[in-house]
Amino acid sequence: MGTWHTRGLRGSTLEDMVNRTNERYLEQELALIQKIPTPITPVRMDKEHRQITLAYFEQRSTVDYIGAVQGIPVCFDAKECNADTFPLQNIHEHQIIFMENLEKQQGISFLLIYYTARNEMYYMRFEEVAKFWNRAMTGGRKSIRLEELDPRFFFDIRSGCFVPYLDMINLDLELRDERS
Repeated sequence: MGTWHTRGLRGSTLEDMVNRTNERYLEQELALIQKIPTPITPVRMDKEHRQITLAYFEQRSTVDYIGAVQGIPVCFDAKECNADTFPLQNIHEHQIIFMENLEKQQGISFLLIYYTARNEMYYMRFEEVAKFWNRAMTGGRKSIRLEELDPRFFFDIRSGCFVPYLDMINLDLELRDERS
């Protein structure tokens, strides 16, 4: 079981960028997306500074973000990767189950993967997540190589912090409509 203390600020840059983007989308009335906090149990407190210095995660969280985009339920998780290979151990079974269930309710589930060394974002559709997950669960490769990804879903961060994932949702919806 991980602790608050040992995880540090991993992923906080991406989280800050996504949170700012979500605020902007809300201001523009394009989407309502909220960060889902991970429930913790404080173990050690710094009473002088009134801060938690050590805590345990109470339970598994679902995904990082949940909300709606123009009436469509949306959920996604934001992941950072510093190499050209994304390890599937960064995704948990309970997240796959949650995302799959949201898809069954006509929602859109995806991962946002920030390749930090390249300063590039990737929108991984749930269909793609499930394909790689199932491959790993049946004894196949336990990571995703950059060259396996759909080039249409790579995008750049704008203005240093804006993550335009709504553009990718639109492309995702177009592909879903083509298959229907």
